[in-house]
Amino acid sequence: MAVATQSLEELSINAIRFLAVDAIEKAKSGHPGLPMGAAPMAFVLWNRFMRYNPKNPKWFNRDRFVLSAGHGSMLQYALLYLTGYDSVSIEDIKQFRQWESKTPGHPENFMTAGVEVTTGPLGQGIANGVGLAIAEAHLAAKFNKPDAKIVDHYTYVILGDGCNMEGVSGEAASFAGHLGLGKLIALYDDNHISIDGSTDVAFTEDVSKRFESYGWHVIHVKDGNTDLEAIHKAIEEAKAVTDKPTMIKVTTIIGYGSPNKSNTAGVHGAALGGDEVALTRQNLGWPHDPFVVPEDVLNYTRKAVERGAGYESDWNKTYADYKAKYPQEAAEFERYLSGKLADGWDKVLPSYTPEDKGLPTRKHSETCLNKLAAVLPELIGGSADLTHSNLTEIKGKGDFQKGQYQNPNIHFGVREHGMGAICNGIALHGSGLIPYGATFLIFSDYMRAPIRLSALSQAGAIWVMTHDSIGQGEDGPTHQPIETLASLRAIPNLTVIRPADGNETSGAYKVAIERAKNNAPTLLAFTRQNVPNLAGTSIDNVAKGGYIVVDTDGTPDLILIGTGSELSLCVTAAEKLKAEGKKVRVVSLAAWDLFDAQDAAYKESVLPKAVTKRLAVEAASSFGWHKYIGSEGDAVTIDRFGASAPGGVCLEKFGFSVDNVLAKAKQLLG
Repeated sequence: MAVATQSLEELSINAIRFLAVDAIEKAKSGHPGLPMGAAPMAFVLWNRFMRYNPKNPKWFNRDRFVLSAGHGSMLQYALLYLTGYDSVSIEDIKQFRQWESKTPGHPENFMTAGVEVTTGPLGQGIANGVGLAIAEAHLAAKFNKPDAKIVDHYTYVILGDGCNMEGVSGEAASFAGHLGLGKLIALYDDNHISIDGSTDVAFTEDVSKRFESYGWHVIHVKDGNTDLEAIHKAIEEAKAVTDKPTMIKVTTIIGYGSPNKSNTAGVHGAALGGDEVALTRQNLGWPHDPFVVPEDVLNYTRKAVERGAGYESDWNKTYADYKAKYPQEAAEFERYLSGKLADGWDKVLPSYTPEDKGLPTRKHSETCLNKLAAVLPELIGGSADLTHSNLTEIKGKGDFQKGQYQNPNIHFGVREHGMGAICNGIALHGSGLIPYGATFLIFSDYMRAPIRLSALSQAGAIWVMTHDSIGQGEDGPTHQPIETLASLRAIPNLTVIRPADGNETSGAYKVAIERAKNNAPTLLAFTRQNVPNLAGTSIDNVAKGGYIVVDTDGTPDLILIGTGSELSLCVTAAEKLKAEGKKVRVVSLAAWDLFDAQDAAYKESVLPKAVTKRLAVEAASSFGWHKYIGSEGDAVTIDRFGASAPGGVCLEKFGFSVDNVLAKAKQLLG
């Protein structure tokens, strides 16, 4: 077909499309449909509205962009290249989906400058966007002054049909509507196609009405393929609505421009193929060779560099005025952005002796959180409707609600999955905030995806999990975690700490805060039931993962290894065995991965290879323990579901008693 003379905007949109088409064709892998259909809305957003600086991707007051439909990653890589980011060159585009390339199959914030969050599992991105918007609102409320706004940016998200099908998007969108996050704008690529074909086979609800019921402002752009002005007006309208988030439903044709594959499932997740690429080039009037972008198009799209420098320069002037007028606030703001912790922050963590009253470690956790919040106001978070069970309220600080964004206590509601993804967004905002999200340990299953993604995407979130074993009691097996710890310990870059008492709880928080500032997540598992404070526990030794709590002269006959509430069983059993003349060592193995990271000499000093008689005691699955007890060791663990009874009864019946630990130990000793 004959193609009329195209404007620079139309050529730029086609450049996005064909960079995606060519990269996917070369890789023989990828999702061309979304970039081809969503290119117009993305171009209008990036060219006319978004404030960012390609030469300083981490400039603080940039607008945040999230491609929630992360399978369409070439859309984002094309935008980064065309607008002048140094992180994505044409050679990087050619290396799409290849080993160690900066253009992986789904956007990864730790691989590609300009990518804010790691997306791919559908729905996570829009939920991350809610977290980014919460971070902006919180910081604006804390630091802005009537005559100086230093925190003033938007969060834009492109999401697809798949994101809207996933439940996590509903959880997060419902919460965003409740909070009235006016600087969150989502563009919904409404193309009616998923991998299985037309969405009519599974997804026929009215998404607009759903978002309206959530409390969002909703706009519909009926022609997202060519009507750039309608897209422009919709974004303009969205920005004018300041008291609620906006969802712009943009109806598009997936694979727009492909004569034979557009509007089909075939263009969703596979390369077009050489013949169809040629036809599409002809159809859209793009005569250029693969990976070639005309110079006039590049000159046009890279005006973003000059604009970005101007945006940052203007902000720098605003900030200089702010700093002159409000030096104390500016100093705190700069500490946040630097990632530096307040001097002496860890000195507030309490220490305990055996004379101190035994309490649940969840109660010690509450003490730590409140002590830390007094010196680290960057802590922000809360619970999934279990505040008074998890004990996660920062007392006297108020709730994060619409119009009260300066407060740190977030009530996520019964939305574990959404809570996790939102916390990741807060962590990845890049402003030094330390988010925490809390629920019962068993319900970490409901938020497994964001916990895993926090580890993958280097998000410094703290996961506060309570009711960590069958000691949870009467609620029964649905609420009693068995295999949960083992499965969480298997996640790379996630440190799981199960502290035994007050000292170890303080040590666990010290590790968690330090890891958060180093962009790594930590999961803390706390008891519901009381535990004694032990003589040999240590705040600092928790950082080693495992250490000696009770020792003996010479080489031990037996090593008892415990975590959490079961460590005290090991200590008491050791005392009884020592009274019978046995040489017994007790080791706390509060954090497996931290112990594994110690040097060989230290690990040998704690668990010498010569001592093969070892007994592990943990009210959880035996899975993984053989690494520490060896072929000649044994374990007091649980490999069946729990039972409904008082917690103490459950522990006793399942063998978590001093008497049973003694019996098992004596069997090992012969």
